Amino acid sequence: MLITCLAACNEDTIEPNGEGILSGQVLDADSGKPLAAVSIATTPATTAIITDAEGRFRISDITGGDYSITAKKSGYKTESVSVAVKDDKETAVIVQLSTSTEGNGAPGIPSEPSPANNTSGLSNSVTLKWKGPASKDTLTYDVYLYESGGNQKKKIAESVKDTSVVADNLMHGTTYFWQVVAKNKGDATTNGPIWSFSTNALPNARYLFARSVDGNYDIYSSDGTTQNTFRLTTGFSRDWWPLLNPKRDIIAYSSDELTQPHIYTMNRDGSNKFKVTTVPIAGYHNTNGRGFAWSPDGGRLIYANYGTLYSIRRDGADLTTIATAPANRNFLSLDWTENGNKILALTIGENINHSEIYIMNADGTNQTLLVENLPGRIESPVFSIDGRSILYTRDISGFENAVGRQLDARIFRKNIDGTALVDLSANKPAGTNDLYPRYSPTGDKIIFVNVANDGMGTADIYMMDAADGKNRVKIFSNAIMPDWK
Repeated sequence: MLITCLAACNEDTIEPNGEGILSGQVLDADSGKPLAAVSIATTPATTAIITDAEGRFRISDITGGDYSITAKKSGYKTESVSVAVKDDKETAVIVQLSTSTEGNGAPGIPSEPSPANNTSGLSNSVTLKWKGPASKDTLTYDVYLYESGGNQKKKIAESVKDTSVVADNLMHGTTYFWQVVAKNKGDATTNGPIWSFSTNALPNARYLFARSVDGNYDIYSSDGTTQNTFRLTTGFSRDWWPLLNPKRDIIAYSSDELTQPHIYTMNRDGSNKFKVTTVPIAGYHNTNGRGFAWSPDGGRLIYANYGTLYSIRRDGADLTTIATAPANRNFLSLDWTENGNKILALTIGENINHSEIYIMNADGTNQTLLVENLPGRIESPVFSIDGRSILYTRDISGFENAVGRQLDARIFRKNIDGTALVDLSANKPAGTNDLYPRYSPTGDKIIFVNVANDGMGTADIYMMDAADGKNRVKIFSNAIMPDWK
C-alpha cells in the first residue's frame, strides 16, 4: 500500500488550525485502477462515506487537525492512513489497497511510534522505533521514509527483525514521514500508519568546503565540529568551490551537472538551488569550475570564460563583459575587494606553469601586473579583509612539468603596492603543498589546504596565524576548497 501526500506535506510542523477539506482516491495496488464502493471512515469521527465510480471521496468542512483514515472493501486488506487537515486547505491522499485471501493471517498494525507522531526539533540522525503487533509468527519489517514535498519513498530498512532503525543524513529544517510494513513468513503484509517528525534548523555553520566521497564531490558546511558537519549537495554531479555571499545569505558554487561547469546558488541549508549562468565557467586548465567571486555588496558575481571576464547579477540577469585577459592568456582565479573596488585576477597560458596575477579596477580598467610569471606554478590569489594585501601560492621549487605537479607550494602574503613579501609556510611539513588560502572573517587566521606533493594522500584543511604562519592546526580531514565567513 502506497500513500501519496498531495497537499498537506510542507516544511512546517503540522498543527490544528480550523476547518478544511479532506479528499482522496482509492486505487487497486496491483492494477492501479480506481476502486468504487470502498468504505471510508475517520478517527476522530467525521462523515462515513464510500468512494464513487472513480474511487474518489471528499469530506468538507471538518475541523483542522490530525486524522486517521480507514479504507475497507471486501476482498481487500483494510488500510489506515494518518493525515493532517489545515485551515482553508484541501488535504488530498491516494490510498492503494492490496487484495487479501481469506485466512491469510496478515499481521496486525505496527503502533506506538518513537519519536511520537509530529515530534519536532530532532537532529539529522533519528532512531525510529515502534511496537510490533502481537503474533505467533516471526515478523520482519520494512521501513520507508518520505521527505516532505515529495511523493517518492525511500526504503531505509528491509526485512529487519528489530523494531528500530536509524534514519541518518537527514536535511535540517525538514518534515519527514515514515511508515513501517509488517511481514510474516508467508509474505502476508500489513502497512502501518504514516507518522511524521521534523528536524531542527541548520546551526550557524561558518565553514564551507568540498569533499570527495566515492569519487564524487559535494559541498559541506560545518561549525568546526563533527556533529555539526552537513552535506548540502547530493547527486551525480561534482559540486565545487563554495563561496558564501558577503551578506551571508546564500552560497555560490560551481557544478558540472550540465557537463560544463556553471555557477549555482543555494540557501545555507542546501535548499532552493538555482542555476545562475548560461555561459559556462571555462578556460585553460579549468575543468572544475574555478574562477568566480562575489561582488562586495553580494548583488553580483564575476567569473571567467577563457579570456573574458564577466559580471552577472545573482538572479542570472545582466551578463556584462568587464575585461579581456592579456594575449594568449585566460582568466582563472578571481577575487573582489570593497576597499578601492578592485578585482584580483590570476591569468594562465596554455602551459599550466605560466601564470601571473593582475589587479584592476572593478570596471576592468587599469590592469596592473602584481605578481609576475616566475618558475613554478602561481595560484589562488585572494585579498586580505582590508584589501591592502593579498595571499597567493607559489611552488618555490621551480619544478615544472606538463601536468603542473607542484613539489613545494607555499602561501605568500604581499602588499598590493608590491612590498613586504612574506612566506607564511615556513612551518609546512616537507613533501607537502599548501594551497587555496583564504582569510578568516576576523583577518587574524588563514584557512588553507595541505596535501602530499605526490598526489597520493588525502587533502586536509588547516588553519594558521595570518601574521606569521604559526600555530598550524588541522580542522577538517578529506576536505578541499575551503571558505570561511
